[in-house]
Amino acid sequence: MTDKTAGGDVRLAGISKHYGTFTAVHPLDLTIPQGSFFALLGASGCGKTTTLRMIAGLEEPSTGTVSLGDREVTDLPPYKRPVNTVFQSYALFPHLNIFENIAFGLRRRGIKSVKKQVDDMLELVQLGQFAQRKPHQLSGGQQQRVAVARALINHPQVLLLDEPLGALDLKLRRQMQLELKRIQTEVGITFVHVTHDQEEAMTMADTVAVMNGGRVEQLGAPAELYENPGTTFVANFLGTSNLIEATVEAAGAQVVVSASGTRLQLPAARCSTTPVTGGKLLVGVRPEKISLVHADEEHTIGPGRNKVSGRIAASSFIGVSTQYVVDSRVCPGLEVYAQNIERDTRLVPGAEVVLHWNPEHSFGLDAAQAIDAGIETVEEGA
Repeated sequence: MTDKTAGGDVRLAGISKHYGTFTAVHPLDLTIPQGSFFALLGASGCGKTTTLRMIAGLEEPSTGTVSLGDREVTDLPPYKRPVNTVFQSYALFPHLNIFENIAFGLRRRGIKSVKKQVDDMLELVQLGQFAQRKPHQLSGGQQQRVAVARALINHPQVLLLDEPLGALDLKLRRQMQLELKRIQTEVGITFVHVTHDQEEAMTMADTVAVMNGGRVEQLGAPAELYENPGTTFVANFLGTSNLIEATVEAAGAQVVVSASGTRLQLPAARCSTTPVTGGKLLVGVRPEKISLVHADEEHTIGPGRNKVSGRIAASSFIGVSTQYVVDSRVCPGLEVYAQNIERDTRLVPGAEVVLHWNPEHSFGLDAAQAIDAGIETVEEGA
């Protein structure tokens, strides 16, 4: 629909933002490739929205520059930047119908014949039959699509999305994630999406920048961040990780560690820090990578697996899986997600069990970090 080569990358060079003595964003270098779907992910107050607002021109950087392609736009006001923003609140005009809401930007620029462009946009967001309705007659998801269409009709180089799905219920949010990804693929415009929702970022984005305390903690494709977190914050914030404190016994291509007398192995290639014999390491494994058997069935576990004995402290059935919390001397509160295929009725709280997993599914992190960094509390998540 648009020329995918037009515009160029979004480049942030050394941008930071201070409010008095408070630093919202520490000096940041970031390149967002043209035509990509890029997510800034983090908890409240991490600096993601401030970064987005500096790209939009709604905040002035304390240091650094913002460039779109070869053009520096740091000193340009928002309306002179080839950028449009979609907010959580949609901000549709209640007195105008959907057609006129979408046409607004074109009419303001003095364009007389808007019908074909508006019709194209209505088709893109699959709302053609709603053109004559008022915003209040549409669902939240439909209103959000109108807001996207209104922003895209101006053919911006970059569309900025600030928590765009935050006001929607869970089911609708999931539908809109797929919808936004479809629209982005179809128009080929760079989307920069701010969210605190990990699933949302991982579902939609080609590249995710995980932000923490005004800094980018790690940057990469969703699968790469999930499988190979570089810090405890990323390991805990993106999904759930079991982190086991261990001492390195042997450091080769396969690292051997000891955790409370239990020996575990992991690949050196999956360690974000260089393991040193006698040094400390946090061994991480995701709950869905772990299998769980009753202690009486330990003999069924194949050779070469990492094994940890423990007792089930709690279990919860959530349909596709049962989630277990297992207390072990290796680590209290180990989490295991077991698919509900053939359920062993003996796996109830109080049961003695053995957890086992492929050593290749373990990762290693620097033990000097806070082990609980990135775990959201109820207050933070609210």
